[in-house]
Amino acid sequence: MNADMKTSVLAPDSQYVELAVEVFAMLADATRVRMILALRDGELPVNALAEIAEKSPASVSQHLAKMRLARLVATRQEGTKVFYRLQNAHVWQLVADAIHQAEHSLGTAPNHGMAPHAPREAGE
Repeated sequence: MNADMKTSVLAPDSQYVELAVEVFAMLADATRVRMILALRDGELPVNALAEIAEKSPASVSQHLAKMRLARLVATRQEGTKVFYRLQNAHVWQLVADAIHQAEHSLGTAPNHGMAPHAPREAGE
């Protein structure tokens, strides 16, 4: 992928901004965040996710259905059991970054700052 393509995808007028907001909306739920963290190392069935999230299997199934529609998780069926896994590593990275941001917000993580950006010139 060339640099021009990457820049346009990350530009404020990117066609992906609204879709990114939908992803954040899906992640704005503690149960879903816990399930994503649990799925980091591989696939799990609903009952295992329900135990980890401390929710009923029915509730977890509803969350997983929404996450599947949003393409955050994928499924594999083995007999009568359905196993869930993360669709890709990006969703886990978003959650990990959000947790690290929370650490910084609470002052429990070292401040490593951001690299300064060159100011934009008019017309850029």
